[in-house]
Amino acid sequence: MSGPAEELRKLEAQGLLRGLVPLESPAGPRVVRGGRELWNFASNDYLGLARHPEVEAAMIEGVRRFGAGAAASRLVCGTLPPHRLLEEALAEAKQTEAALVFPSGFTTALGVVPAIAGKGDFVVLDKLCHACLIDAARLSGATLRVFPHNDLGKLGRLLSSIRARDAGARVLVATESVFSMDGDLCPLAGIVDLTENHGALLLLDEAHGFGVLGEHGMGLAERENLQHRIAFQMGTLSKAAGLAGGYLAASREWIDLLVNRARPFIYSTAPPPALAHAALASLALIRSEDGRALRRKLSNNISVMGKPPAAIIPRVIGSNEAALAASASLAERGFMVPAIRFPTVPRGTARLRVSLSAAHPPEAVAALAGAIAGLASTTQPRHHE
Repeated sequence: MSGPAEELRKLEAQGLLRGLVPLESPAGPRVVRGGRELWNFASNDYLGLARHPEVEAAMIEGVRRFGAGAAASRLVCGTLPPHRLLEEALAEAKQTEAALVFPSGFTTALGVVPAIAGKGDFVVLDKLCHACLIDAARLSGATLRVFPHNDLGKLGRLLSSIRARDAGARVLVATESVFSMDGDLCPLAGIVDLTENHGALLLLDEAHGFGVLGEHGMGLAERENLQHRIAFQMGTLSKAAGLAGGYLAASREWIDLLVNRARPFIYSTAPPPALAHAALASLALIRSEDGRALRRKLSNNISVMGKPPAAIIPRVIGSNEAALAASASLAERGFMVPAIRFPTVPRGTARLRVSLSAAHPPEAVAALAGAIAGLASTTQPRHHE
């Protein structure tokens, strides 16, 4: 049996060894790392709310009013007024009957999917779904099926096959609105039609759409006017909202069932009430005219990089070593852009992943675009096979 040292050496030899490199400054569009000041194009703070004065003030006020921690799980005595107010506000914003807040987006998936589907049921995933949805599907005990990325034809055939095999099974289809490593959108209207036609439930993960898409920033479902046709709208408060935590918006009955079945919710200490209080302020900002103005700034920055559909712009390079070298080259030019490697993306598709924010000045975005264009020709992007 090999020990950890040997496994670490193997990772290093494959260009897959990772380590923690802390920032020496607060998070923001401009950071200090390794003693070097860099433009931060690595974070998911799409609207710049992590350092917004109203959100910071709400966090401080929340600590003063409700303390530093909840001190218990939600079902024991850890539910405080900000938790309920945030859930009510999220349900209103997502146009659902109810919502439930979790400690993180990952635990949201781990709690929700196994509570919905189990042995004898089916979970159908897009091939490029986030690891949290994959792990949750495996944990559920349901039969797992995967369709090629955004392939409506294959999804339809899978659903038809499942229904031919078992007309009464619960079928849960899960996909993302904005895919976290490719930055493209799912064909939501087509997926909604297919799930309805085959009696399946749809879980849409709006992690990278929340705050960014839609008139009020409620994601792709809002932009496409499909919120009322989606059973489960999942998202996170750790990206455009600038904080931490996850949520699920659904019908009152489903939320009540999750309170009784979602193990990460039941057996975790509640998120700090001050965090929920700050999330209320962040949600209000996202839905306000100020939020619209921030989305316009973000949209302008996105346009500098071409015509990507969202704030994530990948440059697929190929090998791990080349991606790491490209990331280091950009750091030398003053830009922090991460190299993303297996298992986050498929083998042979290591890439640079640019995340844009409304907080980035347009001239910094333009300078980054020029620096990326100047990378060696061996790093030209290529499409997934």
